[in-house]
Amino acid sequence: MDRQTLAAYDLDAAAFAKDWVDQPAPVDLQEIVERFFVRGGTSADIGCGCGREVAWLHANGFSAVGFDASEGLLNEARRRYPSLKFAHAELPDLRGVGTFDNVLCETVIMHLDRKQIAASVRRLLDIVKPSGILYLSWRVTEGADQRDAQGRLYVAFDAALVLAELKTTTVLLDEEAVSASSGKKIHRLVVKKPGLEIRE
Repeated sequence: MDRQTLAAYDLDAAAFAKDWVDQPAPVDLQEIVERFFVRGGTSADIGCGCGREVAWLHANGFSAVGFDASEGLLNEARRRYPSLKFAHAELPDLRGVGTFDNVLCETVIMHLDRKQIAASVRRLLDIVKPSGILYLSWRVTEGADQRDAQGRLYVAFDAALVLAELKTTTVLLDEEAVSASSGKKIHRLVVKKPGLEIRE
């Protein structure tokens, strides 16, 4: 994770959490999850922030654990949703993270150094169980890398960088859209990991 971005989230965790919770509900993301995620399977939200999506997943039949690199945001998540499980993990390593039927990584990888993106995508796929689903999105930045007023990094990169790491999967959704929640342009991918071969 870009250190300056992480510092920004830690410094203003309560403000970021309030902003996300006050945004319109991410109905587009929720519809995609309902359409593609393995019902009754285990789910992980990588880069869970204040836990909003973890809470929604739990409330809608998807048992979920939230992981984030920011201790400040994890504290907000635990305060807001004390009955749910949250843990520290950082891309690309995701040390200590197990495997899941469904993995959600919503608008996180654009905060990574460009050199970490491919390794992070590979690691996200690693934690998906055979025949499981990976939802991966990022905010689209045109031209050069940018930092916002809080110092958060937004890396400009082509989707081909991500898709190259997902060649073994079946792509179920590949689109650019405006997020119903943030109002920002994002690129979304949903892929299915190959299953285990059954030999007779």
